[in-house]
Amino acid sequence: MRKTFLLVSLLTLAGMSIFVAACSSGTQPTGDSPIQGKVIKSGAINNLTVTLSSETGKLKNGEQELMLSFTDAAGKAVDVGAASLNFRMPAMGSMAEMNNSATLTTTGTPGVYRAKVKIEMAGGWEAQITFEGSAGKGKTSLPLVAQ
Repeated sequence: MRKTFLLVSLLTLAGMSIFVAACSSGTQPTGDSPIQGKVIKSGAINNLTVTLSSETGKLKNGEQELMLSFTDAAGKAVDVGAASLNFRMPAMGSMAEMNNSATLTTTGTPGVYRAKVKIEMAGGWEAQITFEGSAGKGKTSLPLVAQ
């Protein structure tokens, strides 16, 4: 009975490991290579470059995972402390302004954040990015189109 339980436990763990490996992108951001996936848009904040990227290189209508990276002139990740990412679509006619905030989580690389967001509809959006921490304080907006 104990051997059966142990065997089932080991097979379950092995199956979970394979599942996790299959679901992950396989690469993780590093200080020297902080930008993951394909670039959607980049812009400047103070003396840094901020890059929004995804697996496809596109902003989509609906739920998605993005990466937000802050880098210096040499392309190395910079720890900016607390960061935020909001997607804003201005009011149009009778339609009210929309704001879709992304939930940011840190990665193993300071200055690189994983973002989960649900974009409500296709069309023109503005990515509003802010940070505050050891690298100072910064704010910028990047125009984007969700497909």
